[in-house]
Amino acid sequence: MEPFIHEDFLLQNETSKILYHQYAKELPIIDYHCHLSPREIAENKKFRNMTEIWLEGDHYKWRVMRALGVEEKYITGDASDYEKFKAWAAILPYCIGNPLFHWTQLELKRFFGTDILLSEKSCDEVWELGNEMLKQEDFSARSLIKCSNVEMIGTTDDPLDSLEYHRQIASDANYGTKVLPSFRPDGLLEINQDNFLPYVKKLEKVTDQSIEDYRQYLNAIKLRVEYFNEHGCRVSDHGFGAFFFEECTVEEASTIFQKKRDGSAISKLEENKFKTNLLTYLGQLYHSFGWVMQFHIGALRNTNERMYQQTGANSGFDSINDYELARPLNQFLNGLDRDNLLPRTILYSLNPVHNYIVSTTAGNFQSSGSKGKVQFGSGWWFNDQKDGMISQMRDLANTGVLSTFVGMLTDSRSFLSYTRHEYFRRILCNLLGNWVEKGEYPADFETLSKITQGISYYNAKEFFTY
Repeated sequence: MEPFIHEDFLLQNETSKILYHQYAKELPIIDYHCHLSPREIAENKKFRNMTEIWLEGDHYKWRVMRALGVEEKYITGDASDYEKFKAWAAILPYCIGNPLFHWTQLELKRFFGTDILLSEKSCDEVWELGNEMLKQEDFSARSLIKCSNVEMIGTTDDPLDSLEYHRQIASDANYGTKVLPSFRPDGLLEINQDNFLPYVKKLEKVTDQSIEDYRQYLNAIKLRVEYFNEHGCRVSDHGFGAFFFEECTVEEASTIFQKKRDGSAISKLEENKFKTNLLTYLGQLYHSFGWVMQFHIGALRNTNERMYQQTGANSGFDSINDYELARPLNQFLNGLDRDNLLPRTILYSLNPVHNYIVSTTAGNFQSSGSKGKVQFGSGWWFNDQKDGMISQMRDLANTGVLSTFVGMLTDSRSFLSYTRHEYFRRILCNLLGNWVEKGEYPADFETLSKITQGISYYNAKEFFTY
Protein backbone atom coordinates (compact mmCIF):
# COMPACT_ATOMS: atom_id res chain seq x y z
CA MET A 1 0.00 0.00 0.00
CA GLU A 2 1.38 3.41 -0.99
CA PRO A 3 2.25 5.65 1.98
CA PHE A 4 0.08 8.69 2.61
CA ILE A 5 2.99 11.10 2.01
CA HIS A 6 4.27 9.70 -1.27
CA GLU A 7 6.52 11.08 -4.00
CA ASP A 8 3.67 12.79 -5.86
CA PHE A 9 1.64 13.98 -2.86
CA LEU A 10 -0.67 16.83 -4.00
CA LEU A 11 0.72 16.65 -7.57
CA GLN A 12 -2.27 15.75 -9.71
CA ASN A 13 -0.87 15.76 -13.25
CA GLU A 14 2.33 15.14 -15.19
CA THR A 15 3.17 18.81 -15.63
CA SER A 16 3.01 19.47 -11.88
CA LYS A 17 5.22 16.43 -11.22
CA ILE A 18 7.86 17.67 -13.66
CA LEU A 19 7.80 21.18 -12.20
CA TYR A 20 8.13 19.98 -8.63
CA HIS A 21 10.63 17.15 -8.97
CA GLN A 22 12.89 18.75 -11.58
CA TYR A 23 12.75 22.41 -10.63
CA ALA A 24 11.37 23.16 -7.14
CA LYS A 25 12.13 20.26 -4.83
CA GLU A 26 15.86 20.72 -4.22
CA LEU A 27 16.03 24.50 -3.97
CA PRO A 28 17.23 26.07 -0.69
CA ILE A 29 14.76 27.76 1.66
CA ILE A 30 14.70 31.47 2.39
CA ASP A 31 12.52 31.77 5.48
CA TYR A 32 12.35 35.54 5.58
CA HIS A 33 9.76 35.80 8.38
CA CYS A 34 9.44 33.48 11.37
CA HIS A 35 9.25 33.51 15.16
CA LEU A 36 12.07 31.09 15.95
CA SER A 37 14.09 31.92 19.05
CA PRO A 38 17.58 33.27 18.22
CA ARG A 39 18.70 32.03 21.61
CA GLU A 40 17.65 28.47 20.83
CA ILE A 41 19.56 28.64 17.54
CA ALA A 42 22.64 30.19 19.17
CA GLU A 43 22.66 27.59 21.94
CA ASN A 44 21.79 24.78 19.52
CA LYS A 45 18.89 23.65 21.66
CA LYS A 46 18.13 19.98 22.19
CA PHE A 47 14.55 18.88 22.86
CA ARG A 48 13.55 16.69 25.78
CA ASN A 49 10.68 14.91 23.97
CA MET A 50 8.08 15.08 21.19
CA THR A 51 5.78 17.35 23.15
CA GLU A 52 8.39 20.05 23.57
CA ILE A 53 9.43 20.09 19.92
CA TRP A 54 5.94 19.61 18.48
CA LEU A 55 3.26 20.99 20.80
CA GLU A 56 4.72 23.72 23.01
CA GLY A 57 3.64 27.16 21.83
CA ASP A 58 1.70 25.76 18.86
CA HIS A 59 -1.63 27.55 19.09
CA TYR A 60 -2.72 26.05 15.75
CA LYS A 61 -2.82 22.62 17.41
CA TRP A 62 -4.25 24.01 20.63
CA ARG A 63 -7.27 25.49 18.81
CA VAL A 64 -8.31 22.20 17.20
CA MET A 65 -7.74 20.30 20.44
CA ARG A 66 -10.16 22.64 22.22
CA ALA A 67 -12.66 22.36 19.36
CA LEU A 68 -12.62 18.56 19.79
CA GLY A 69 -13.29 18.84 23.52
CA VAL A 70 -9.82 18.24 24.94
CA GLU A 71 -9.51 19.60 28.49
CA GLU A 72 -7.16 22.57 28.90
CA LYS A 73 -4.95 20.61 31.30
CA TYR A 74 -3.84 18.53 28.28
CA ILE A 75 -3.17 21.65 26.19
CA THR A 76 -1.57 24.40 28.28
CA GLY A 77 -2.17 22.90 31.71
CA ASP A 78 -0.25 20.68 34.11
CA ALA A 79 -0.73 17.31 32.45
CA SER A 80 2.46 15.37 31.72
CA ASP A 81 4.18 15.73 28.38
CA TYR A 82 3.14 12.20 27.43
CA GLU A 83 -0.50 12.89 28.30
CA LYS A 84 -0.45 16.03 26.14
CA PHE A 85 1.07 14.15 23.22
CA LYS A 86 -1.49 11.38 23.57
CA ALA A 87 -4.33 13.92 23.58
CA TRP A 88 -2.97 15.43 20.36
CA ALA A 89 -2.53 12.03 18.72
CA ALA A 90 -6.08 11.00 19.61
CA ILE A 91 -7.73 13.95 17.88
CA LEU A 92 -5.52 14.27 14.78
CA PRO A 93 -7.45 11.75 12.62
CA TYR A 94 -10.54 13.91 13.05
CA CYS A 95 -8.81 16.95 11.52
CA ILE A 96 -9.84 16.06 7.98
CA GLY A 97 -9.44 19.08 5.69
CA ASN A 98 -7.30 20.95 8.23
CA PRO A 99 -3.69 21.62 7.14
CA LEU A 100 -2.47 20.28 10.49
CA PHE A 101 -3.16 16.76 9.27
CA HIS A 102 -0.92 17.23 6.24
CA TRP A 103 1.73 19.15 8.16
CA THR A 104 1.90 16.49 10.87
CA GLN A 105 2.39 13.65 8.41
CA LEU A 106 4.94 15.63 6.42
CA GLU A 107 6.93 16.35 9.58
CA LEU A 108 6.83 12.70 10.63
CA LYS A 109 8.01 11.65 7.18
CA ARG A 110 10.74 14.22 6.61
CA PHE A 111 12.22 14.55 10.10
CA PHE A 112 11.47 11.16 11.68
CA GLY A 113 11.49 9.01 8.54
CA THR A 114 8.23 7.24 9.24
CA ASP A 115 5.01 6.68 7.31
CA ILE A 116 3.04 5.94 10.47
CA LEU A 117 -0.26 7.80 10.57
CA LEU A 118 -0.47 9.45 13.98
CA SER A 119 -3.51 8.40 15.98
CA GLU A 120 -4.45 7.19 19.44
CA LYS A 121 -3.48 3.66 18.35
CA SER A 122 -0.06 4.66 17.02
CA CYS A 123 0.63 7.22 19.76
CA ASP A 124 3.04 5.10 21.81
CA GLU A 125 4.97 3.92 18.77
CA VAL A 126 5.47 7.48 17.48
CA TRP A 127 6.24 8.79 20.98
CA GLU A 128 8.98 6.20 21.52
CA LEU A 129 10.39 6.49 17.98
CA GLY A 130 10.47 10.29 18.11
CA ASN A 131 11.94 10.53 21.60
CA GLU A 132 14.71 8.09 20.70
CA MET A 133 15.60 10.09 17.60
CA LEU A 134 15.58 13.35 19.55
CA LYS A 135 18.52 12.04 21.56
CA GLN A 136 20.63 12.12 18.39
CA GLU A 137 22.80 15.10 17.53
CA ASP A 138 20.94 15.50 14.23
CA PHE A 139 17.91 16.73 16.16
CA SER A 140 19.41 19.86 17.66
CA ALA A 141 18.00 23.20 16.52
CA ARG A 142 20.88 23.93 14.14
CA SER A 143 20.88 20.45 12.69
CA LEU A 144 17.16 20.61 11.95
CA ILE A 145 17.71 23.90 10.11
CA LYS A 146 20.66 22.48 8.18
CA CYS A 147 18.88 19.29 7.11
CA SER A 148 15.98 21.42 5.87
CA ASN A 149 18.36 23.22 3.48
CA VAL A 150 17.62 26.66 4.95
CA GLU A 151 19.79 29.42 3.54
CA MET A 152 18.42 32.38 5.50
CA ILE A 153 16.17 32.90 8.52
CA GLY A 154 14.55 36.21 9.43
CA THR A 155 13.60 36.21 13.11
CA THR A 156 11.21 38.71 14.71
CA ASP A 157 12.88 41.05 17.19
CA ASP A 158 11.92 43.89 19.48
CA PRO A 159 13.76 47.20 18.82
CA LEU A 160 15.15 47.09 22.38
CA ASP A 161 16.74 43.67 21.90
CA SER A 162 20.49 43.52 22.38
CA LEU A 163 20.77 41.03 19.47
CA GLU A 164 23.42 39.17 21.46
CA TYR A 165 22.30 35.80 20.12
CA HIS A 166 22.44 37.04 16.54
CA ARG A 167 26.01 38.16 17.21
CA GLN A 168 26.81 34.76 18.66
CA ILE A 169 25.41 32.96 15.62
CA ALA A 170 27.16 35.30 13.18
CA SER A 171 30.49 34.75 14.91
CA ASP A 172 30.38 31.04 14.12
CA ALA A 173 32.14 30.81 10.76
CA ASN A 174 31.23 27.13 10.46
CA TYR A 175 27.48 27.73 10.51
CA GLY A 176 26.17 28.13 6.98
CA THR A 177 22.66 29.50 7.57
CA LYS A 178 22.29 33.26 7.93
CA VAL A 179 20.10 34.15 10.91
CA LEU A 180 19.17 37.81 10.64
CA PRO A 181 17.09 40.03 12.93
CA SER A 182 13.91 41.75 11.80
CA PHE A 183 12.81 45.06 13.32
CA ARG A 184 9.33 44.67 14.91
CA PRO A 185 8.51 48.10 16.38
CA ASP A 186 4.86 47.61 17.41
CA GLY A 187 5.65 48.86 20.92
CA LEU A 188 6.98 52.14 19.54
CA LEU A 189 3.72 52.99 17.78
CA GLU A 190 1.03 51.90 20.23
CA ILE A 191 0.71 55.19 22.13
CA ASN A 192 -2.61 54.20 23.71
CA GLN A 193 -1.27 51.04 25.34
CA ASP A 194 -0.62 51.12 29.08
CA ASN A 195 2.98 50.06 28.59
CA PHE A 196 3.86 52.83 26.10
CA LEU A 197 5.55 55.23 28.54
CA PRO A 198 7.46 52.45 30.33
CA TYR A 199 8.61 51.32 26.88
CA VAL A 200 9.86 54.84 26.12
CA LYS A 201 11.81 54.72 29.39
CA LYS A 202 13.43 51.47 28.32
CA LEU A 203 14.29 53.04 24.96
CA GLU A 204 16.04 55.87 26.84
CA LYS A 205 18.12 53.37 28.75
CA VAL A 206 19.03 51.26 25.70
CA THR A 207 20.07 54.28 23.63
CA ASP A 208 21.53 56.25 26.53
CA GLN A 209 19.53 59.21 25.26
CA SER A 210 17.16 61.53 27.07
CA ILE A 211 13.67 61.47 25.52
CA GLU A 212 11.82 64.59 26.58
CA ASP A 213 9.99 65.30 23.31
CA TYR A 214 8.93 63.73 20.03
CA ARG A 215 12.02 64.73 18.06
CA GLN A 216 14.25 63.09 20.65
CA TYR A 217 11.98 60.05 20.41
CA LEU A 218 12.50 59.90 16.64
CA ASN A 219 16.25 60.25 17.08
CA ALA A 220 16.35 57.39 19.58
CA ILE A 221 14.37 55.21 17.16
CA LYS A 222 16.83 56.03 14.38
CA LEU A 223 19.67 54.89 16.62
CA ARG A 224 17.98 51.52 17.07
CA VAL A 225 17.41 51.15 13.31
CA GLU A 226 21.10 51.89 12.79
CA TYR A 227 22.00 49.33 15.45
CA PHE A 228 19.85 46.66 13.83
CA ASN A 229 21.28 47.50 10.42
CA GLU A 230 24.82 47.03 11.77
CA HIS A 231 23.77 43.56 12.95
CA GLY A 232 22.51 42.42 9.56
CA CYS A 233 18.86 43.46 9.73
CA ARG A 234 17.39 44.16 6.31
CA VAL A 235 13.69 43.70 7.09
CA SER A 236 11.09 45.37 9.27
CA ASP A 237 7.74 43.90 10.26
CA HIS A 238 4.61 45.53 11.64
CA GLY A 239 1.45 43.99 13.03
CA PHE A 240 -1.80 45.96 12.86
CA GLY A 241 -5.26 44.85 13.95
CA ALA A 242 -6.59 47.28 11.34
CA PHE A 243 -4.83 49.79 9.14
CA PHE A 244 -5.11 53.56 9.60
CA PHE A 245 -4.21 56.82 7.93
CA GLU A 246 -4.71 60.36 9.18
CA GLU A 247 -2.61 63.24 7.89
CA CYS A 248 -0.35 64.49 10.66
CA THR A 249 2.54 66.94 10.83
CA VAL A 250 5.55 66.52 13.07
CA GLU A 251 4.24 69.42 15.17
CA GLU A 252 0.89 67.65 15.70
CA ALA A 253 2.62 64.39 16.56
CA SER A 254 4.82 66.26 19.01
CA THR A 255 1.75 67.67 20.77
CA ILE A 256 0.14 64.23 21.00
CA PHE A 257 3.36 62.71 22.35
CA GLN A 258 3.55 65.43 25.01
CA LYS A 259 -0.09 64.87 25.98
CA LYS A 260 0.71 61.22 26.60
CA ARG A 261 3.74 62.15 28.71
CA ASP A 262 1.58 64.54 30.73
CA GLY A 263 -0.90 61.78 31.51
CA SER A 264 -3.75 63.10 29.34
CA ALA A 265 -6.09 60.81 27.43
CA ILE A 266 -5.35 60.28 23.73
CA SER A 267 -8.36 60.06 21.42
CA LYS A 268 -8.60 57.47 18.64
CA LEU A 269 -8.11 60.20 16.06
CA GLU A 270 -4.99 61.44 17.85
CA GLU A 271 -3.71 57.88 18.13
CA ASN A 272 -4.08 57.32 14.39
CA LYS A 273 -2.47 60.68 13.62
CA PHE A 274 0.52 59.86 15.80
CA LYS A 275 0.88 56.38 14.34
CA THR A 276 0.61 57.68 10.78
CA ASN A 277 3.36 60.25 11.34
CA LEU A 278 5.66 57.78 13.09
CA LEU A 279 5.04 54.99 10.57
CA THR A 280 5.80 57.41 7.73
CA TYR A 281 9.07 58.32 9.44
CA LEU A 282 9.91 54.64 9.84
CA GLY A 283 9.12 53.97 6.18
CA GLN A 284 11.50 56.72 5.17
CA LEU A 285 14.18 55.24 7.43
CA TYR A 286 13.70 51.78 5.94
CA HIS A 287 14.03 53.24 2.46
CA SER A 288 17.25 55.02 3.37
CA PHE A 289 18.77 51.75 4.65
CA GLY A 290 17.47 49.65 1.75
CA TRP A 291 15.26 47.52 4.01
CA VAL A 292 12.08 45.64 3.14
CA MET A 293 8.95 46.81 5.00
CA GLN A 294 6.32 44.22 5.94
CA PHE A 295 2.76 44.88 7.12
CA HIS A 296 0.74 42.06 8.71
CA ILE A 297 -2.79 43.47 8.91
CA GLY A 298 -6.00 42.16 10.39
CA ALA A 299 -5.57 40.00 13.50
CA LEU A 300 -8.23 40.41 16.19
CA ARG A 301 -6.24 39.26 19.21
CA ASN A 302 -7.04 37.84 22.66
CA THR A 303 -10.79 37.80 22.09
CA ASN A 304 -11.60 35.37 24.92
CA GLU A 305 -11.04 37.36 28.10
CA ARG A 306 -11.48 34.42 30.47
CA MET A 307 -8.96 32.27 28.62
CA TYR A 308 -6.57 35.19 28.13
CA GLN A 309 -6.43 35.57 31.91
CA GLN A 310 -5.72 31.84 32.21
CA THR A 311 -3.28 31.19 29.34
CA GLY A 312 -1.99 34.61 28.20
CA ALA A 313 -1.38 35.89 24.67
CA ASN A 314 -0.62 33.73 21.63
CA SER A 315 -2.61 30.83 23.01
CA GLY A 316 -5.13 30.34 20.21
CA PHE A 317 -7.84 32.92 20.95
CA ASP A 318 -7.24 35.23 18.00
CA SER A 319 -9.33 35.54 14.84
CA ILE A 320 -9.80 37.49 11.62
CA ASN A 321 -10.75 41.15 11.91
CA ASP A 322 -12.99 43.15 9.57
CA TYR A 323 -11.97 46.72 8.82
CA GLU A 324 -11.59 49.37 6.13
CA LEU A 325 -8.36 48.79 4.26
CA ALA A 326 -8.31 50.20 0.73
CA ARG A 327 -8.38 53.94 1.51
CA PRO A 328 -5.87 54.14 4.39
CA LEU A 329 -3.44 51.65 2.86
CA ASN A 330 -3.33 53.43 -0.50
CA GLN A 331 -3.03 56.82 1.19
CA PHE A 332 -0.16 55.69 3.37
CA LEU A 333 1.83 54.11 0.54
CA ASN A 334 1.13 57.13 -1.64
CA GLY A 335 2.52 59.44 1.06
CA LEU A 336 5.88 57.66 0.87
CA ASP A 337 5.84 57.14 -2.89
CA ARG A 338 5.05 60.81 -3.51
CA ASP A 339 8.59 61.65 -2.43
CA ASN A 340 10.02 58.47 -3.97
CA LEU A 341 10.74 57.15 -0.44
CA LEU A 342 8.64 53.98 -0.52
CA PRO A 343 10.79 50.95 0.43
CA ARG A 344 10.30 47.49 -0.99
CA THR A 345 7.15 46.34 0.75
CA ILE A 346 5.19 43.16 1.47
CA LEU A 347 1.51 43.42 2.38
CA TYR A 348 -0.34 40.61 4.16
CA SER A 349 -4.01 40.70 5.12
CA LEU A 350 -5.48 38.10 7.44
CA ASN A 351 -8.94 38.69 5.97
CA PRO A 352 -9.12 36.89 2.59
CA VAL A 353 -11.93 39.16 1.39
CA HIS A 354 -9.18 41.77 1.05
CA ASN A 355 -7.11 39.74 -1.41
CA TYR A 356 -8.09 41.86 -4.40
CA ILE A 357 -7.71 45.08 -2.42
CA VAL A 358 -4.17 44.14 -1.37
CA SER A 359 -3.16 42.85 -4.78
CA THR A 360 -4.46 45.88 -6.67
CA THR A 361 -2.96 48.23 -4.08
CA ALA A 362 0.42 46.58 -4.57
CA GLY A 363 -0.01 47.12 -8.31
CA ASN A 364 -0.51 50.85 -7.77
CA PHE A 365 3.00 51.33 -6.40
CA GLN A 366 5.25 49.22 -8.58
CA SER A 367 8.36 50.98 -9.80
CA SER A 368 10.18 50.90 -13.12
CA GLY A 369 13.46 49.04 -12.81
CA SER A 370 12.38 47.23 -9.62
CA LYS A 371 10.61 43.93 -10.29
CA GLY A 372 7.79 43.26 -7.84
CA LYS A 373 8.72 46.15 -5.56
CA VAL A 374 5.43 45.97 -3.64
CA GLN A 375 4.32 42.41 -2.91
CA PHE A 376 1.03 40.77 -2.03
CA GLY A 377 2.34 38.43 0.67
CA SER A 378 1.64 34.73 0.94
CA GLY A 379 -1.40 33.28 2.68
CA TRP A 380 -0.93 34.16 6.34
CA TRP A 381 -2.05 32.43 9.55
CA PHE A 382 -5.64 31.26 8.96
CA ASN A 383 -4.96 31.46 5.20
CA ASP A 384 -1.79 29.37 5.51
CA GLN A 385 -3.45 26.27 4.06
CA LYS A 386 -4.07 24.68 0.66
CA ASP A 387 -7.16 26.67 -0.34
CA GLY A 388 -5.78 29.89 1.15
CA MET A 389 -2.49 29.56 -0.73
CA ILE A 390 -4.26 28.80 -3.99
CA SER A 391 -6.65 31.74 -3.52
CA GLN A 392 -3.79 34.14 -2.79
CA MET A 393 -1.84 33.02 -5.86
CA ARG A 394 -4.88 32.99 -8.14
CA ASP A 395 -5.95 36.44 -7.00
CA LEU A 396 -2.43 37.75 -7.48
CA ALA A 397 -2.27 36.20 -10.95
CA ASN A 398 -5.65 37.67 -11.89
CA THR A 399 -4.82 41.21 -10.85
CA GLY A 400 -1.02 41.36 -10.90
CA VAL A 401 2.01 39.25 -11.82
CA LEU A 402 2.33 35.91 -10.05
CA SER A 403 5.77 35.25 -11.53
CA THR A 404 7.31 38.07 -9.41
CA PHE A 405 5.92 36.64 -6.13
CA VAL A 406 8.53 36.09 -3.36
CA GLY A 407 6.80 32.96 -2.14
CA MET A 408 6.48 31.18 1.16
CA LEU A 409 7.55 31.80 4.76
CA THR A 410 6.89 29.70 7.87
CA ASP A 411 5.74 32.44 10.31
CA SER A 412 6.33 29.73 12.90
CA ARG A 413 7.95 29.09 16.28
CA SER A 414 8.72 25.46 15.42
CA PHE A 415 11.94 24.01 14.03
CA LEU A 416 9.85 21.34 12.30
CA SER A 417 7.85 23.82 10.23
CA TYR A 418 10.14 23.84 7.20
CA THR A 419 8.00 21.19 5.56
CA ARG A 420 5.53 24.05 4.97
CA HIS A 421 7.87 25.19 2.20
CA GLU A 422 7.59 21.76 0.59
CA TYR A 423 3.81 21.92 1.05
CA PHE A 424 3.72 25.33 -0.63
CA ARG A 425 5.95 24.26 -3.52
CA ARG A 426 3.80 21.22 -4.22
CA ILE A 427 0.67 23.37 -4.21
CA LEU A 428 2.35 25.96 -6.46
CA CYS A 429 3.49 23.33 -8.97
CA ASN A 430 0.06 21.72 -9.01
CA LEU A 431 -1.60 25.08 -9.63
CA LEU A 432 0.73 25.85 -12.54
CA GLY A 433 0.39 22.29 -13.84
CA ASN A 434 -3.41 22.49 -13.79
CA TRP A 435 -3.32 25.67 -15.89
CA VAL A 436 -1.12 23.91 -18.44
CA GLU A 437 -3.16 20.69 -18.49
CA LYS A 438 -6.37 22.67 -19.00
CA GLY A 439 -4.86 24.45 -21.99
CA GLU A 440 -4.77 27.82 -20.21
CA TYR A 441 -0.99 28.13 -20.58
CA PRO A 442 1.38 26.43 -23.05
CA ALA A 443 3.66 23.57 -22.02
CA ASP A 444 6.64 25.92 -22.28
CA PHE A 445 8.94 24.36 -19.70
CA GLU A 446 11.73 26.83 -20.32
CA THR A 447 9.49 29.61 -19.01
CA LEU A 448 7.58 27.46 -16.52
CA SER A 449 10.83 26.34 -14.88
CA LYS A 450 11.90 29.95 -14.39
CA ILE A 451 8.51 30.88 -12.91
CA THR A 452 8.52 27.87 -10.57
CA GLN A 453 12.09 28.39 -9.37
CA GLY A 454 11.57 32.14 -9.06
CA ILE A 455 8.56 31.82 -6.76
CA SER A 456 10.16 28.97 -4.81
CA TYR A 457 13.51 30.66 -4.21
CA TYR A 458 15.11 33.12 -6.63
CA ASN A 459 12.60 35.98 -6.32
CA ALA A 460 13.15 36.10 -2.56
CA LYS A 461 16.89 35.80 -3.08
CA GLU A 462 16.76 38.94 -5.25
CA PHE A 463 14.21 40.79 -3.10
CA PHE A 464 15.98 40.44 0.25
CA THR A 465 19.50 41.84 0.16
CA TYR A 466 21.34 39.88 2.86
